[in-house]
Amino acid sequence: MTAVDLGFPRVPGTRGSSRAPRPGNPHLIDTFGRVATDLRVSLTDRCNLRCTYCMPAEGLDWMPGEQVLTDDELVRLMRIAVEQLGVTDIRLTGGEPLLRPGLEDLVARITALSPRPRLSMTTNGIGLARRAEGLAGAGLDRINVSLDTIDPELFKTITRRDRLSHVLAGLAAARDAGMAPVKVNAVLIRGLNETEAVPLLKFCLDEGYHLRFIEQMPLDAQHGWNRGEMITAAEILSMLSTSFELTPPTESRGGAPAERWLVDGGPGDVGVIASVTRPFCSACERTRLTADGAVRSCLFSNDETDLRSLVRAGGRDEEVADAWRATMWGKLAGHEINDAGFAQPIRPMSAIGG
Repeated sequence: MTAVDLGFPRVPGTRGSSRAPRPGNPHLIDTFGRVATDLRVSLTDRCNLRCTYCMPAEGLDWMPGEQVLTDDELVRLMRIAVEQLGVTDIRLTGGEPLLRPGLEDLVARITALSPRPRLSMTTNGIGLARRAEGLAGAGLDRINVSLDTIDPELFKTITRRDRLSHVLAGLAAARDAGMAPVKVNAVLIRGLNETEAVPLLKFCLDEGYHLRFIEQMPLDAQHGWNRGEMITAAEILSMLSTSFELTPPTESRGGAPAERWLVDGGPGDVGVIASVTRPFCSACERTRLTADGAVRSCLFSNDETDLRSLVRAGGRDEEVADAWRATMWGKLAGHEINDAGFAQPIRPMSAIGG
């Protein structure tokens, strides 16, 4: 991430210089000198799994179709982000993005933008086996697949679905289609799958996937997040160290969310995204667009800006860009999870996009 010196003091835990006039910089800058170049775009809030730490067994009340951005609206907003706001990386998320109709055509339209953004996707992998080649052909560069266990019975317990074989087939298909790297995202929950750290890493090393553990965050629809159930980064590394030699990183990770360790001298590695216990907010370079067209400066924000209404009312590109810039200018110093006054976002992860 490239920071911009705006001449304002940067004090951790403060809310920034919200009254300061915004400079004429066209990019997505904030008052702490951060520049957002990585856009996370939710394509749908729907999902075909019911992971216990994400949503109830019966699912959620999904967005009505008319509220969801159309392909033309999505592409227009991404074009504005790339052409006018300096976005260089786009990640498609959900809900489950593979549930979006016509996804291959949408991917092709995104990768046809100029300058061409690097394009990735986060998915649960169900249905990926039959679509990986088409997505790669449309221009999808790389993929992250969520997988919390390789044990079939435990997978059913966590997701409430018997679909592990589909996820594993999707991972293999993405690798065979030439997407690189293929990453696996795993969340460990105390009393549920904490024993899966070592088996998951062995599996990923054998298959050539890049494993990333993510601390469980307070983004569940039930608002039942319990810090005591979260397996911390330190605990994860301790578990892995019983079976592997982990070499700490020597280079700066920049704006990347994962801290990485070489495993047994390499070339394989493992990453840990410690959003709760080791926040990396000071290097954050992300901006987010929900499936219904709201732009958010932070995953944990309770403030957002409705771009859909502006677009549907005939707003000009520059008006949309200015509204986006204003949202990011007001970004807080951090997510404040560890502050006494922290309030969990009203929207769950499936509605915000990962």
